Amino acid sequence: MERPHRFNGPDSESPSTLSQRGSEESRLGANRPRSATPRRGRLLATAVAACACLAVQALPATAATGPADTVSRGVTIPAFYDPPTTLPSANGAIVRSEPLPLALSLPGLDGPLPGKATRLMYKSTDSNGEPVAVTGAYIEPSAAWRGGGPRPVVAVAPGTMGQGDQCAASLGLQHPITLNGETVSVGYEDLSVYRLLASGTAVVVTDYVGLGATDRLHTYVNRLDGGHALLDAVRAARNLTGTSVTAASPVGLFGYSQGGGASASAAELQPSYAPDITLAGTYSGAPPADLTEVIKGIDGSALAGALGWSLNGFLQSDPPLRAIADANLNAAGKAALADLSTMCVGDSILRYAFKKSTSWTADGRSMSAIVASTPALRTVLDGQRIGKLKPTSPVRVATGTQDDIVPHGQARQLAVDWCRKGADITYDAVILPNLGDGLLTNHLVPLLTDQGDAISWLTDRLAGKRAVSNCWSMPLQP
Repeated sequence: MERPHRFNGPDSESPSTLSQRGSEESRLGANRPRSATPRRGRLLATAVAACACLAVQALPATAATGPADTVSRGVTIPAFYDPPTTLPSANGAIVRSEPLPLALSLPGLDGPLPGKATRLMYKSTDSNGEPVAVTGAYIEPSAAWRGGGPRPVVAVAPGTMGQGDQCAASLGLQHPITLNGETVSVGYEDLSVYRLLASGTAVVVTDYVGLGATDRLHTYVNRLDGGHALLDAVRAARNLTGTSVTAASPVGLFGYSQGGGASASAAELQPSYAPDITLAGTYSGAPPADLTEVIKGIDGSALAGALGWSLNGFLQSDPPLRAIADANLNAAGKAALADLSTMCVGDSILRYAFKKSTSWTADGRSMSAIVASTPALRTVLDGQRIGKLKPTSPVRVATGTQDDIVPHGQARQLAVDWCRKGADITYDAVILPNLGDGLLTNHLVPLLTDQGDAISWLTDRLAGKRAVSNCWSMPLQP
């Protein structure tokens, strides 16, 4: 059956009616004439170039479906991703696992990812303290670890993938690109996974709460859900049999953008949520630490659809917010939320790039203005602020000085907040020219230019080399 939009937001229509309308509008939108602005053209060219650089293979969606299959925008989600009704009690406990075929090849490299992969479903705890099934993947590397001591494991928090289950990073390891006329899904995180595996570290990737798993919506940029899912992925890697990971394996966290927020959250939550895990180091690139500022950055940008993903997730986690959304969203806004709930990044760029939130609100105010005037919304976003707790292990925070999507200033402030708490912070400002306002380029290029340094810093920590905090230099840093 076609996977329904798991949208519980405000609307006078039933969720199923709104879901059908959102899907129909999405399909119609693909055939609707659009004005080809230079900015949109440059953005599409950038996306095509990025895919070419990864040299990935375009793979069709699964054609055959069974009577109980879940389908999201024409992509059959394997039954593996349907959680059982009961879950184990322990966080990180394996619910199920199976072999995961790896299908990625990179230019200049002979063959697929260097390792053997296992698809995972494991138990975690959501932001309401309830048990939740999370999917992901573990990859046992073929390369030897040369850093001394037991093989380490790195938990990778993917960057923004979208909200449809077909966007899950674990599926991206199997199908690096899915193009079927209804969705565009790119597993761009495969590059960082490859580089980590090539260094000899084991890798476990989380799909986050609700991305892949078919029982709920993905709770995009939810601080607790993201941090918990990443830490419990480490526990799941330890619980998986037949691997080289043990309780003695050094542990690292790695993430950029949405992943940078999740890894940052996990680093500061670890002392209370996962004291059984000792972190050797955490890389947090372009972290969305202050969502109040991030909303301003993405509104009207190429990633405007992320506004809908955020709101969908918070409406699911905090149902009392639905009355506020109902009072402030117009019909177009409600339809957009339903439509976005099954979209990947590529879909949202093609349909909602540069959309301003003022077109989704009942009175024409921006979402930022509505948040500023609504105490309940300010409270929710303040509760999502990363930087209020102190990480007890080294963290490297990197942010592009021109980043206007996940604004540079709020990411730098995270480093400042942690430094003031006495944390061991390495801050790196990635200085590049302005590569285009609102086009994603100022946000994505630092991901690539800094990735090598990020992995080198993290593998040094895993090898036991001591980090040197540069908190003293923050007044001099851009």
